[in-house]
Order: sequence, then C-alpha cells, then structure tokens
Amino acid sequence: MATPLYSLSLHDSQTRQKQVFAPLDPANVRVYYCGPTVYDAVHIGNLRAMLSADILVRLLRRLYPAVTFVRNITDVDDKITARARENGEDIASLTTRTTIAFHEDVAALGILPPDIEPRATHHIDDMLSMIAQLIANGHAYEAEGHVLFAVDRCASYGSLSGRS
Repeated sequence: MATPLYSLSLHDSQTRQKQVFAPLDPANVRVYYCGPTVYDAVHIGNLRAMLSADILVRLLRRLYPAVTFVRNITDVDDKITARARENGEDIASLTTRTTIAFHEDVAALGILPPDIEPRATHHIDDMLSMIAQLIANGHAYEAEGHVLFAVDRCASYGSLSGRS
C-alpha cells in the first residue's frame, strides 16, 4: 500500500507532544468515539465532541483508503433510569426519543453518521463477561455493589492525566 501524500501529526496525551500519526493498519484506520448517554437533549459540549470526531474522521478518509468509524450510544445508565422515573416514562421510550433527537441534532450540523453505532443494551452479556474476566485477573474488584478498577495493579495508572 502506498503511504499517504501528507502526514498527520496529533497531540499525544501520554507524551504531551505532537506525534506523527501511524495507524495500526494503514489499510483500515479504526476510530472509536464515545457517543452520548441518551437521557436528555445534547448540549454544546456534546456537539463539540461530535464535531471534533467528524473533522478527524473526514481528514483520515482523505489520507487513508478505508476508515471505520464507530460511535456508541449509551442507553443504560443511572442518569437514564432517574430521568425515566422523573418523566414517568419507560426507559426504552426515553432512550428512543433522545437518540432520535441526537441524530437529528448532529445531522442538522452536517456531522456524518458513524459506520457502526452499537448500543450498550445490545452488549450487556459482553460487558458482564469482560467485567468477570477483569475481576478474575485481579484488575478489578467488587465493593459496595460496584465493580472498580484495581488501579494499584497498573503501574502506569494516571500517566495520561499526570496524576498518581
């Protein structure tokens, strides 16, 4: 495969320096972007993140032959449960309505849809399996009804934030 005509430099959060972007697979660059938690209308901060992702994906598509863009929808969350209860509606109605509104808002801004848009509720079994594996390997633990990362098991924990 031919190398791109131009190089792309991005800020590396770990080194805190600009680095030339080198994809794991130049034949298919894969981008995952965290999408909305659909309990309310999106706000300017949400839309800024979506616009940033859109600009990056469009640029990558100019430089590489294939880009797969995945953006999730978080449709199960404590905020969703609380909002559905406040509104007196079921969770599915709330998340369907707010997902439709999200899609309309990003489309109105000209933001392209992702290639794949998984919904959290469609992958609960996968998440439970991953959580069980993290616990079994000592990378997470249960406490007071929650599963938490065992940050002391990861020497580099906090390297992106610069905090111990």
